[in-house]
Amino acid sequence: MLKRETLESREQEILAPYAMKSSDSRGRKHPEDEHPMRTAFQRDRDRVIHSSAFRRLEYKTQVFVNHEGDYYRTRLTHTLEVVQITRTVARALRLNEDLAEAVALAHDLGHTPFGHSGERILNSLMKEQGGFEHNLQSLRVVDYLEDKYPHYRGLNLTWEVREGIIKHSSDHDQPELFEEFEPHLKATLEAEIVNLADEIAYNNHDIDDGLTSEMITVEQLKDVALWQENYERVLEEMPDHPFKVKRHQTVRYIINILVTDLVENIIHNIDKLGIKSVDDIRKCKETIVSFSPTILDKNRELKLFLRKSLYTHYRVVRMAEKANRFMTELFNAYKSNPGQLPPHLFTQIKGANRERIIADYIAGMTDRYALDEYKKLFDPYEKV
Repeated sequence: MLKRETLESREQEILAPYAMKSSDSRGRKHPEDEHPMRTAFQRDRDRVIHSSAFRRLEYKTQVFVNHEGDYYRTRLTHTLEVVQITRTVARALRLNEDLAEAVALAHDLGHTPFGHSGERILNSLMKEQGGFEHNLQSLRVVDYLEDKYPHYRGLNLTWEVREGIIKHSSDHDQPELFEEFEPHLKATLEAEIVNLADEIAYNNHDIDDGLTSEMITVEQLKDVALWQENYERVLEEMPDHPFKVKRHQTVRYIINILVTDLVENIIHNIDKLGIKSVDDIRKCKETIVSFSPTILDKNRELKLFLRKSLYTHYRVVRMAEKANRFMTELFNAYKSNPGQLPPHLFTQIKGANRERIIADYIAGMTDRYALDEYKKLFDPYEKV
């Protein structure tokens, strides 16, 4: 049997000096005996996968509402794509793949139904109670809302995974940090790479889904260098193949270029900055996880195109407006009469922050559950 101690010893021997080792973890809020066969970060990964919040990602929107089509990405398929890219980068850099994977798996657990539109709506509805931010909510999910262990609430994850969740950042995400997580310091490199793995995944699957839905066209993409350069390569290599294959191969080439550039540039930055330890990573004021200048410019161009051409498409705007109506009316209905909430939530309302409990409930809904709840509350012919 391969024991945990052997795995921890292998980490010390094989991983880079700036990689986070399982045996060096700051541990858990609630002390537990170590597992005989799994490291601390492997257990975190497994706990996230077995959580209710992770399963619900299957029916939460990425860009397209669930019932728009089975072939579009959801929060779950997006998360799996982020994990795949994260592990590739972590392995290439000799980082702790288990820690990186655990953070990647948990990074979207706090997302609302109806994508970023849902988050904006819930944040507005909760403005008098401190707002709503999905990274903070992800931490709340793993620290409190998951309830399946006898001696504590939450999943009791290690400090490093929890830090990676709260310090996840992107164009959309800049959460306010708790003092517990040392806001003046960076997260581990394993957590940092999740940020750009997330960006690589959603930019490219949004191109794929945008073309599939015909909300964007190849003609519109011709001025986007990352797309056009690789599409022309595909046209030369496989001129007679159907567009579905060409589209897939172009996206595949783009992802490969971005991931390869990211790995090479991180190595360049580590060497340039003289990074030798996890402590060096945390204290470094310079950006370590980044694309090279050329790829950074091309990636920005791609993001700008998606923002202008896909995210403001009239069909996406219609979905956002629907989400606004659904979530606002659900929130107000529960707030005005909490007796409409399920009994286990109604009993929590007394003496607690009513709005936060309602926000937790709505944020945990899948798209289709929110739609069903809306019909039950407002359609007189729907069974309650």
